[in-house]
Amino acid sequence: MERIIEEIREDLTRRIAVAADRLADRTLAEDPAYAALLGRAELRERIHHILRQAVEGLVRNSRGLPVELADARAAGTLRAEQGLPLGSLLRTYRSGGRLLWAALTEAVASHDRAALPRLLPGATALWDVLDQMTDAASESYRRAQATRTDRDRERRAALLDALLGGAGGAGGAGDPGGAATPDGTAAPAGPAAPEAAARLGLPERGRFAVVVVAADGSAPAAEKPGAVERPGAVERPGAVAGELRVLWRVRADGEIALVELGHHPLESVRELLAPLRVRAGVSPVVEAPAELARAHRLAALALRTAPESGGPRTALLDEGLPAALVAGSAELAGRLRQVVLGPVLALPAEDRRLLLTTLGTWLACQGSTTYAAQRLYCHRNTVSNRLRRVEQLTGRSLSDPRHVVELALAHAAVVQRAAPK
Repeated sequence: MERIIEEIREDLTRRIAVAADRLADRTLAEDPAYAALLGRAELRERIHHILRQAVEGLVRNSRGLPVELADARAAGTLRAEQGLPLGSLLRTYRSGGRLLWAALTEAVASHDRAALPRLLPGATALWDVLDQMTDAASESYRRAQATRTDRDRERRAALLDALLGGAGGAGGAGDPGGAATPDGTAAPAGPAAPEAAARLGLPERGRFAVVVVAADGSAPAAEKPGAVERPGAVERPGAVAGELRVLWRVRADGEIALVELGHHPLESVRELLAPLRVRAGVSPVVEAPAELARAHRLAALALRTAPESGGPRTALLDEGLPAALVAGSAELAGRLRQVVLGPVLALPAEDRRLLLTTLGTWLACQGSTTYAAQRLYCHRNTVSNRLRRVEQLTGRSLSDPRHVVELALAHAAVVQRAAPK
């Protein structure tokens, strides 16, 4: 094969140049990705170089030497970083191979038609060389693309952290961090928030909510709608009509989602989360990216009010403000538990559990002894007796609205203390 190429090298060189011109024109006309990326001169030069490399590969192959693949690897890496589809790159190699074979046969026929049979074994060698070149380019492309995807994911994660953590940066899933004003509300996000929002494609004004998911009930990634990779920041399609846009931030201590609601009601977030079987807290709606750090803090509070079992496991903050009020102050929650329910908590474990369960059920049944008895599978007189004991131990009457509020808040403080964090 080497002797044939040397005999026709001058003519082959001319034909390769013509083939590079033809393929460059055809590629620009048929492949919008290449047309958007390269000008004709640069593309033509790159194709010309590939064809020359393939010829030299044939020569090295005939000598029993390995094909030089450094240029193919470099081309794969470069095109991945530029965002050119892999299919476009591989089509160029395949089309170039066909044109090169045509140039070889035409040059041999022009030089000595009787030598054409000697060229036939070169077909297998040529496609072997081209396979090695395309494999090298593909492998490098995929490695570079994976690296690029990792970088993009980390950048998106950092941008979400800037939004969800405010000027001070994001904390964990249940600890938003960031600065706070003297009245306890989160400080406005710093200058990074508008820039981060813009780079994530979020509008300056809209309807947003933040979701904090507990690590204890996190569903496997394969069960999440559109879940493709972890950890990092992942955009996953919504599970409600019209498709919500959801950006997830995955952490070891749970997950955070930024939801762009559009025209959908906040309740649609509950529909989104329902198939995931997780404990989650949802913030109120906010209208600007600068408010997302505060929304993150409120979603973390809402999560602390979500029950471990029974009833909806997705807690919307505005549906449980009293419980969230307790969750927002660990010191006051401790005082509530001790001052209001201290005598009950001092009972032996089984008695304590029985009275607290009965009180919680009665509260959940809106003060109905009958409904509470049905839920507890006991007689209503049994419920009444247990509640009277709660009244005796605590010194509070369930017929006094102020005392009911105290008992309800203290019960919430007990439940929150027992819940997984």
